[in-house]
Amino acid sequence: MKIIVGLGNPGKKYQNSRHNVGQMFIDYAGSLSSRAERGIFKLVKTDCFMNQSGIFVKKLKVKLENLYIVHDDLDIPLGKFHVQFGVGPLLHNGLESIEQHLNTKDFWRIRIGIDNRKFQTDGEAYVLSDFTEEEKKFLQQEAFPKILSQLKQSHEIH
Repeated sequence: MKIIVGLGNPGKKYQNSRHNVGQMFIDYAGSLSSRAERGIFKLVKTDCFMNQSGIFVKKLKVKLENLYIVHDDLDIPLGKFHVQFGVGPLLHNGLESIEQHLNTKDFWRIRIGIDNRKFQTDGEAYVLSDFTEEEKKFLQQEAFPKILSQLKQSHEIH
């Protein structure tokens, strides 16, 4: 069984933040998944802060080739995405924690772009800022369906 883990921070304060786009994707995919699909893949949201994601993921005890981590990526424009094995952004506390606790970079990453800055803004502050309603609508109507479609087609998640 493939496990798709959405990274994010807990609590209402962070619910709509850019850093929580992984958990937003899990909510989206879960709302569309049929019973048959749920038998092939499991959707999971972390229940810890981003920098503790490795502890959470390690407890899942999943084969690395079946582990998909969905996360925000500030190196990619809003709505663009990459599904890659062992490749991620230069800096990401959640991924660093996972790599450290699993002792490897060899797992799937679903990198969802969140950069929609109009002005030079500090990255750390930006990822913790909320999406606008227009950005959330774009993700849910355009980006998330494309990501889910690619996962179903190229990763045998039917």
